[in-house]
Parts: sequence; structure tokens; C-alpha cells
Amino acid sequence: MSTDLLELAIDSTRSVLANVVPEQFRDPTPCTKWNVSQLINHVIGDQFFFVGVLVGEDRIRDPSDFSKGNFLSIFDTGASLCVEAFGSEGVMGETFSLFSSETSGSSLVRIAATDTFVHGWDLARATGQGSNLSPDLALKLLVAEKIAISPIVRSASGSPFGPERAAGIDASEADRLAAYFGRHL
Repeated sequence: MSTDLLELAIDSTRSVLANVVPEQFRDPTPCTKWNVSQLINHVIGDQFFFVGVLVGEDRIRDPSDFSKGNFLSIFDTGASLCVEAFGSEGVMGETFSLFSSETSGSSLVRIAATDTFVHGWDLARATGQGSNLSPDLALKLLVAEKIAISPIVRSASGSPFGPERAAGIDASEADRLAAYFGRHL
């Protein structure tokens, strides 16, 4: 596995982030525990979080308020470091500790890509942007996640994933992926 899916997810989410304005920061998002500002912080923080996992740092999610600065530039920096870390020699075949479980680098890059992409979808929906993001990528991530995610990790509280929701016949691939992760459409 390569960093291709992650890079595509980063590009997709970056295009959404580029259109977010401070007046939207307090708006709710489909990821119900966060408003737009908090979700921006999560998306950016996760880029650095995954780098920490790969280099063996025991990191908690960064509590920084990235939305108070040039969040697009900070996202670019974190995303670049994340892709570089995943692209390092041998990383895809290594095993890493993530939330009390072991996962391969190739699984971890898929997790990072999916997290980045789905939260980009959340931001698009929250800020009135189109949610038909990167249909080919959304389909690839959906197929991979349907194989990887066990129903046992789903809960009504959404931790870590809510129950799958119906997407509807006319839903885009990105909407189907979001619904798979329990988002209301």
C-alpha cells in the first residue's frame, strides 16, 4: 500500500478547508460533538497525531486551537509531515500501537485517509459546501472500511462509530461513506 489514498483525502479536505470562514466556526457539524472550529482542530491535530503514532511518541490528541491562526497553512504542514512519515521506508509493513490495539502501517494509512476524508465531508456539510467529494476515493474508502470495521465497534453513542445509516438511492459515494460512519444525511 502507498500513501495515494491519504494524499487524495488530504487534497479533498484541503479544498473544503480553503472555503471555511471564521463566521462559520460556531456552527454545528454532522460530527455532533464538535462545532466547525473544533472539527478544524481535530482534522489538523490528527495529521500530527498520526505522525506521532508512526514515530513512537505516546501522543494524545493535540488540544491546540489551530482555527485561531492560519489553519490552512497549519493543515498543509501537518499533512505534509503525515504523508512523509507514512512514505518512509518500511512503515507500511511495521506494526503500531493505536488505542490499545496493534495495527499495521498499511491499515493505519487507510484509517488516516478515511478519518481525514470523512471529517472533510463533515466540514463541507456544516459550511454549506457540496458534499459530493472525490467519488472514486469515497468508494475505495467505503469498500475498504466495510471489510475492516467490525459491527462490534459501533455504538449508539457513536464511540468510536455510530450505527450505519441509510444513505438513499441518490446519495453520492461520499454521502454513503458518511452514512456508513453513522452520519445523518
